[in-house]
Amino acid sequence: MQIATDAVASWSATRPEIAGHFQLDADAHSKFWRKGADLLAALPDKPKRHPAEARAAETILRTGRESREAFLGRHAEAVYGAITKDMTALVRAEPLVYEAASLVPGLTPTRAQVAAQSEKPQRDKDGIEIDQGIFFARVLAHPAAGAHLCHAMLLPKPESVARLPELQARGALDLGTAAVQRHGKATMVLLRNPRYLNAEDETTLHPVETAVDLAILDPASELAVLRGDTVEHAKHAGRRVFCTGINLTHIYYGKISYLWFITREMGFVNKMMRGLARRDASPDEIHGGTIEKPWVAAVEAFAIGGGCQYLLTMDYVVAASDAYMTLPARKEGIIPGAANMRMPRFTGDRIARQAIMSGRQLDCDSPEGRLICDEVVPPGEMDAALSRVIATFTDSGMVSAAGNRRAFRVAEEPLDMFRRYMAVYAREQAYCHFSPALIGNLERHWNAQQRKM
Repeated sequence: MQIATDAVASWSATRPEIAGHFQLDADAHSKFWRKGADLLAALPDKPKRHPAEARAAETILRTGRESREAFLGRHAEAVYGAITKDMTALVRAEPLVYEAASLVPGLTPTRAQVAAQSEKPQRDKDGIEIDQGIFFARVLAHPAAGAHLCHAMLLPKPESVARLPELQARGALDLGTAAVQRHGKATMVLLRNPRYLNAEDETTLHPVETAVDLAILDPASELAVLRGDTVEHAKHAGRRVFCTGINLTHIYYGKISYLWFITREMGFVNKMMRGLARRDASPDEIHGGTIEKPWVAAVEAFAIGGGCQYLLTMDYVVAASDAYMTLPARKEGIIPGAANMRMPRFTGDRIARQAIMSGRQLDCDSPEGRLICDEVVPPGEMDAALSRVIATFTDSGMVSAAGNRRAFRVAEEPLDMFRRYMAVYAREQAYCHFSPALIGNLERHWNAQQRKM
């Protein structure tokens, strides 16, 4: 153990200074990070480490993160520019962060390294994906690079475009954990994760984004609707529920990656908020280059966590009178997406803090709940209410819908405000996701250790 401690101390002392030349700094830091990775790999797996070995591992990880912050503080724009060919290529977050690992080895973990960690329970991970958070935070903090990445993440996915003719021909698509159905002048996105009360996890991420893309792209509709499908859970069997938020069981067992949070927030959630980008036009509100439709949500049973976050991007929310909303992310140990930025616009700061920091429940049919929900109807009348709302939205034409959405956003949440928020979120969520407090919260409040995948 003393040998390991001495080796780590010797390695830490060789941390390179920032010279200011990209390639020289990249080569020196890459060598330093690779040596640190070798030292970490020589230690036992996290659960088997003795206290001295655990301290050595923490020193390796902390020193590496500090040096990555320093390197990216000087060279984030250069790294991003090299990958995107001086911002002429729009690259999504997922390939971007792994291309960074190839461009500057050790800057971010490789796919193989992340895959190896994904086989472990969350408590047994070293948190190497925090380096991805450092990378995204620095890229997003740069105005031009961050805006360019936001643009890339707002493009419709190629698979969505490829499946659009199928939706046009059939009027419906089953995507597994999501579905798309046309109802008159509206295209409905159905959330389908019945075993887990329509929770969000790695199995839902890309199908839901594809569904959102298709709902916006569908030329036969003027409006998009978000609704939960029926579920299997004994307590709610055969009943529609909206969304129960992130799958806490999957988090506990290490099956939700850090990259999931970035892809979700900058992908389909932001697409509901802002529409889809075009390759040849900025999605910034000033330029008006987005493809968008109004969104209506139908809240049945509950909108928990991520489900509540969805509502903050909607143009109209219809809720059943027995439904409720919660944002228990702090109690879980994570940050609730962009809710910290968006919820105060609806409820004011104090209620937003009570919901996020203290887990306050908001019943939809309450004065506070109606600050988010535009209309509350008896549980058995949701279908009729949706038909009426769709007719109200579409009967007068939708020519001004996109313009009004952009006008609201430029006043309340322009793209640059979102970029700056995401720069903070990217870093803070990374540290939260790999914090021991997360495991403690899941065991204390969720009884996660007793639940099965």
